[in-house]
Amino acid sequence: MALAELYTQYNRVWIPDNEEVWQSAEITKDYKAGDHFLHVQLEDGTELNYPVDPAALPPLRNPDILVGENDLTALSYLHEPAVLHNLKVRFVESKLIYTYSGIILVAINPYKQLPIYGDAIIHAYSGQNVGDMDPHIFAVAEEAYKQMARNNKNQSIIVSGESGAGKTVSARYTMRYFATVSKSSSNAHVEDKVLASNPITEAVGNAKTTRNDNSSRFGKYTEISFDKSYQIIGANMRTYLLEKSRVVFQSENERNYHIFYQLCASAMQPEFKHLKLGSAEEFNYTRMGNSTVIEGVDDRANMLETQKTFALLGLKEDFQMDVFKMLAAILHLGNMEITAVGDERSSISLKDEHLNIFCELLDLNCDKMVQWLCHRKIVTTSETVIKPMTRSQAVNARDALAKKIYSHLFDFIVERINQALQFPGKQHTFIGVLDIYGFETFDVNSFEQFCINYANEKLQQQFNLHVFKLEQEEYMKEDIPWTLIDFYDNQTVIDLIEAKMGILELLDEECLLPHGTDENWLQKLYNNFVNKNTLFEKPRMSNTSFIIQHFADKVEYKCEGFLEKNRDTVHEVLIEILKESKFHLCANFFQDNPVSISPFSSTINIKSARPVLKSPNKHLRTTVGSKFRSSLSLLMVTLNATTPHYVRCIKPNDEKLPFEWTYIEFFSRYRILMTQQELSINDKKQICKIVLQRLIQDRNQYQFGRTKIFFRAGQVAYLEKLRSDKLRHACIMIQKSVRGWLQRKKFLQIKQAALVIQQYLRGQRTVRQAITARTLKQAWAAITIQKYCRGYLVRRLCQLIRVAAVTIQAYTRGFLARKKYQKMLEEHKAVILQKYARAWLARRRFQNIRRFVLNIQLSYRVQQLQKRIEEKNRENHGLLERLTSLASTHVSDMDTIQKLETDLEKLTAQKRMHEEKGKKYKEDSEQKMLKLENQNKELKEQKETLEIKLQEKTEEMKEKMDDLTKQLFNDVRREENQRMILEKNFQNQKQDYEKEIEMLKGEIKVLREEKTQLQDQIQQEIVIQDGLKMEVGQLTKQAQKIPELQKEIELLQTQKLDVEKQAQTQKRELREKMSEVTKQLLESYDFEDVRSRLSTEDLEHLNEDGELWFAYEGLKKATRVLESHFQSQKEIYEKEIEGLNFKVEHLSQDINHLQKLFREENDINDGIRLEVSRLTSENMVIPDLKNQVSELENQKLDLENRLQEQTIKLKEMSNRLHYELEGDRAQRQTNEAQNETDVKEKERLKDTNQDVEGLSDGLVPDETQDEVKSKIKQETARLTVENMDLEEKLDMKDRIIKKLEDQIKTLTKTIEKTEAHVPALSKEYIGMMEYKKEDEERIVQNLILDLKPRGVVVNMIPGLPAHILFMCVRYADYLNDADMLKSFMNVTIDGIKEVVKEHSEDFEMLSFWLSNTYYFLNCLKQYSGEEEFMKCNTPRQNRNCLKHFDLSEYRQILSDLAIRIYHQLIVVMETNIQPMIVPGMLEYESLQGISGLKPTGFRKRSSSIDDTDTYTMASILQQLSYFYSTMCQNGLDSELLKQAVKQLFFQIGAITLNSLFLRKDMCSCRKGMQIRCNISYLEEWLKDKNLQGSNAKETLEPLSQAAWLLQVKKITDDDAKEICEHCTSLSTVQIVKILNLYTPIDDFEKRVTPSFVRKVQAMLNNREDVPQLMLDSKYLFQVTFPFTPSPHALEMIQVPSSFKLGFLTRV
Repeated sequence: MALAELYTQYNRVWIPDNEEVWQSAEITKDYKAGDHFLHVQLEDGTELNYPVDPAALPPLRNPDILVGENDLTALSYLHEPAVLHNLKVRFVESKLIYTYSGIILVAINPYKQLPIYGDAIIHAYSGQNVGDMDPHIFAVAEEAYKQMARNNKNQSIIVSGESGAGKTVSARYTMRYFATVSKSSSNAHVEDKVLASNPITEAVGNAKTTRNDNSSRFGKYTEISFDKSYQIIGANMRTYLLEKSRVVFQSENERNYHIFYQLCASAMQPEFKHLKLGSAEEFNYTRMGNSTVIEGVDDRANMLETQKTFALLGLKEDFQMDVFKMLAAILHLGNMEITAVGDERSSISLKDEHLNIFCELLDLNCDKMVQWLCHRKIVTTSETVIKPMTRSQAVNARDALAKKIYSHLFDFIVERINQALQFPGKQHTFIGVLDIYGFETFDVNSFEQFCINYANEKLQQQFNLHVFKLEQEEYMKEDIPWTLIDFYDNQTVIDLIEAKMGILELLDEECLLPHGTDENWLQKLYNNFVNKNTLFEKPRMSNTSFIIQHFADKVEYKCEGFLEKNRDTVHEVLIEILKESKFHLCANFFQDNPVSISPFSSTINIKSARPVLKSPNKHLRTTVGSKFRSSLSLLMVTLNATTPHYVRCIKPNDEKLPFEWTYIEFFSRYRILMTQQELSINDKKQICKIVLQRLIQDRNQYQFGRTKIFFRAGQVAYLEKLRSDKLRHACIMIQKSVRGWLQRKKFLQIKQAALVIQQYLRGQRTVRQAITARTLKQAWAAITIQKYCRGYLVRRLCQLIRVAAVTIQAYTRGFLARKKYQKMLEEHKAVILQKYARAWLARRRFQNIRRFVLNIQLSYRVQQLQKRIEEKNRENHGLLERLTSLASTHVSDMDTIQKLETDLEKLTAQKRMHEEKGKKYKEDSEQKMLKLENQNKELKEQKETLEIKLQEKTEEMKEKMDDLTKQLFNDVRREENQRMILEKNFQNQKQDYEKEIEMLKGEIKVLREEKTQLQDQIQQEIVIQDGLKMEVGQLTKQAQKIPELQKEIELLQTQKLDVEKQAQTQKRELREKMSEVTKQLLESYDFEDVRSRLSTEDLEHLNEDGELWFAYEGLKKATRVLESHFQSQKEIYEKEIEGLNFKVEHLSQDINHLQKLFREENDINDGIRLEVSRLTSENMVIPDLKNQVSELENQKLDLENRLQEQTIKLKEMSNRLHYELEGDRAQRQTNEAQNETDVKEKERLKDTNQDVEGLSDGLVPDETQDEVKSKIKQETARLTVENMDLEEKLDMKDRIIKKLEDQIKTLTKTIEKTEAHVPALSKEYIGMMEYKKEDEERIVQNLILDLKPRGVVVNMIPGLPAHILFMCVRYADYLNDADMLKSFMNVTIDGIKEVVKEHSEDFEMLSFWLSNTYYFLNCLKQYSGEEEFMKCNTPRQNRNCLKHFDLSEYRQILSDLAIRIYHQLIVVMETNIQPMIVPGMLEYESLQGISGLKPTGFRKRSSSIDDTDTYTMASILQQLSYFYSTMCQNGLDSELLKQAVKQLFFQIGAITLNSLFLRKDMCSCRKGMQIRCNISYLEEWLKDKNLQGSNAKETLEPLSQAAWLLQVKKITDDDAKEICEHCTSLSTVQIVKILNLYTPIDDFEKRVTPSFVRKVQAMLNNREDVPQLMLDSKYLFQVTFPFTPSPHALEMIQVPSSFKLGFLTRV
């Protein structure tokens, strides 16, 4: 369509204005082709007929929906007023300084510090798509970093613009962003060093100009190098075209480089006094601009910052002082007083103070310096001439020297910075940041401006090529036909400057000539380019200037000084003087071949796309122009090899960039323009094509891509106009209908009121006309007649109704009385049944209670018996002690025997006399040995009979053992007497046998050997006697239990008889009562009487109600209940019988085991008897012991007989148990048979029931009625009796099984007690784990390092590893081993630290060990013995407290460790959930269809990441649920869990709110509704998990208030007051930010006016809050660990086998 068609009513245009530049106006009348006036109305209401040229109509204004867009390419009309208005709305109203223009970031300098560059902002932009967030320098930096990481390709950020536009600050923030998001893990702090280079370069390369207080007077390209992990490893800096002339000259209101003023401000400091400096006003080089101070800048503080950054880069104080000496020398050089000596000469006094200071600082020869500053040396082929210089020439030479020194110093500082930033190895990728001067044009432009604009021409060419290459790729991706666009190409300007015989080459050629001048060079330019090149012009009124048409504007350059600045020469003699300086830094500056120390000189090796033209003359490389051209060519090669990103301030132009919509966006936006037929098509893409073809006839105005629609300029505005017109017509239609409806409603109300008034008026008039005396009498008479007539009719009707009512009442009352009687009869029967049933239940309860009481009595008696057994054991212990005392006396007697044996030597004399006696004694002893062997044989034969008698020992054993001990005691006394007699005999015969001693010496040896044998035998006898005593004690203990068991068995048998008798009596009583009940039931129904009194209808009615068979149905139900109960009892009995069988088998096994033990004990006794007989036969001193042994054997036989009797009784009991079990099995079989008969009877009863039901249908008199009646009676009686029998049988079974179980329990207890020789006590644990010191490493490895959480948390107590560790601590404390305890605690803590460090990203492992560390800490507190921790302990837990050591120090260490684990856990949770927050909370539409779509610009389409997997609100809730369930499974304390959830919710709210502050497209009313809905989901999640008490909801309050602020009305003063009162959790800065960012989505929604924002801001001025925009999403709430005592008893804790801790022992 034609552009003129858009100039219709209600559209708006821009009109030029002298004050406002452009003014908006609304068209009030459609414009027609050929009109010379446009009827418009200004915003102030003024109507105007604006004259227009039909060929150049005023520019159209964009729709309101496009105003304030993030991207200028999203504007439908992209012209000067549209760009200016969009920037004005964003900068003035919304306080936004950044705007996109395609791939360019446009930055407006606010000339003040804004709170939008903090670390929170950096983290908010990190990882985000460039088109998703509001425009920002951090977004461009993030895009460059992301593309570098994804594509492994180098990137460049080109920051350009006019002077004072903020290039330096933008470049600084870019580098700070890279340093923050790519911090290395090393301790080198490379990022800090990279950032530290900025203050130094700004100090030596920036200065104050008339446009900017911190203007960069050089170009800088900084390469930030990254490794393969994309972390900063170093940097390199390249500089371009330092403005050296500023060192010696500054214009008005300008300053020299900052470093000079910083040095002068610090002149009075002690370390700078040797420089002999003063204030900046004292030096010529710093006071020329008459502006030595910058408002708000502290040069002294900046000097300290410069020194600090020097030190951070490793440049120490000696290096710094060398630099400061050079700078001070330059200042003193500028203050040298050069005086004119006539017109041809000049001189400097040797007494000049500044001269001497200069030479002193640089260690130069003053005489030579004075001479060659005022003279010059001219070298010819034949001679060398020294020529004096005029004062102006000397001043120029001095200034050239100063510039040369400063230029070398600047390059030296840059190289040292590069050296500090160098890194070992090779860089993987880099990002270059170019901070270079923008296009400049002043009143007087010289060589510097020429070079600057030349550089900008090269950058503009590179930008054009890159932009159109990207656009071409976009068109090709969308399959749009691509035609080469004819755009402005500035290659001709570049050729004019750098081509062969161009301006630069002519300048270098002129510089080679000895007498070359600026005028000659300018004349060459005129001759070569005037009228030959359209881009070069000669000014009309000047012969010393030339004009070049640059891409931005025409610039006029003055040729004066071009040659001198291009040569940049200093007299050779002055250079030689500086070379001879003893100050090493000054001497090194002027060496012939200085070596570069930068390691980056060869990092780029890329071939240029366009070769630079080089002159064959080598001297051209020495000029400033040739150097700058070479370095600029290298820069272009570098930029072309990288992916560029642009940050700049651009001037508007009339270029129309294409506008684009996706199909979904177009469909959603312009759906209102579609017809119903078009909407019926399923393919939205096809719908869009059809609609566009219908709305825009010219196909050249748009193109269809694969995913987008491309429009030419103005077409979207035309569609917006159609949309607005459609909405306007719809609004008019709605208004028309509503207004018509309101008017009709009002009309109908008025009409109804008029009708009512007319009705009353007409009625009043009729009444007045009709009222007379006759009519009144007639009316009265009629009323009287009507009264009597109506009274008669009413009385008659009343009588009829009364008769009917009485009749109905009679029949009703009769029916109710009969029904009541029947109900009473039923209740009487039910009461009778209930009475007997309740009595039976009460008796059954009584029996159960009695059985329970009997069980309690039995258990009590068992306990009493156990106490008696313990007392007997103590008595036996006393007897054993007596036996041991007797044994000790026996030992002492043996000692006396040994003493007496020494006297045997004296008996040698009687040897011959007693030989015969000895022979006889031997023969007697041999006979006795034969007898003992025979006795042993007999004992072996009796051994088999004694094997069965071990368990049947009685109390008689105790009495006989007492007798035995008495006899042993008597025997010992008898032996003592005998020994005394022997001693007396030996003494009497001593004198007689002395003579025979010598003769018997030979035989003494034999006797000695016999003596040793006797001693050994006596020792063996003592040991055997000790064993015998122990066996006797054990036998007595076991014998004590046998009579007690017999008594218990007799008691159980008596109880069994009593229970059986009671059961039989109860059975008889129940049978009698049930028979009475059945009789009453049968007698209560007289069928003949009932049949005679009831009619057929009543019988049918009764049959329907079921009253006749009520009792019968009850019996059937009872039968079914009893059958089901019998079936269940049957199954229970079977299981219990199986259990009893198993127990009987177990008892038989135990009896066999006891028999084996008895046999073993008999074997031991046999051995004892053999040893005793042998000793008695060989012991001549104790002949009577054999008799005692025989007596013991007799007693043993008696005991064995009694044991045999007891075993026989036990066998009888076991047989009786088997018999009872077999009886139970038989009874079970009979019950099953009875059950089958019951089933048969039940089927037969069903048949009879059917017969009875068939009879009851009519109750017709018949002969079979008596038979049916009798059958019913018989069946009911039989069933009741059988039911009672079954119940009695079940009760009997219950009692029998209970009795058998009790008997088996008592028997198993007694058998377990008699199993061992010594009764084994039940092992009691005290809650400790015994371990060895060498097992510590294994404990840590198995219990901490190798333990997997998922294998522990299932079916185990929470904190089980912690409890096991504490049980080991208790063991070390129990041993009172400080070293062992300290070692174990240290290795445990180190193990926890190691496992946490190893799994620092594993959420499950962290939550598991946080829980266990917390439990371990609580155990140390709970069992510390401190009163505050023991309040909730049980007495047993208090006994388990630590006894010897105070572990409060270790508690503190564990507390710190738990806090560290908690913080790491929070970091892991935040890391996992952070990518989901913004997509789920802000971008995802949980309320479908609520958000509106707006057009997107180039940045949105060129997003660097394709989000295929988008997160939703469900993703956040699912992740939260995973965190919650994992922490619960690992047993984390509820209070800690609540604190973790609170921290997570704070992060969700903070990140969402921060992102909202940075996304203008999200600040709308609909998005506020969306956020509030998502918050409600989070609150519902808290409610589902019962976490309302965690205060997590309160952390979302700022976000909730922000969502409310987006939805609330923002127009009136009341609205402002309400906002101030409600938004208490938001700061003033945040409220104002949201109001400024608020963006209406709908056309009819109004923006927030600046006046309303100012009003709210004024109301909030009194509020005291932090002026901080972003919330600190990394803030951590203080964590507290509440003390929760463990309810688990340590002695009950067992170690699972899966822990592999078998080497630990429970104590």
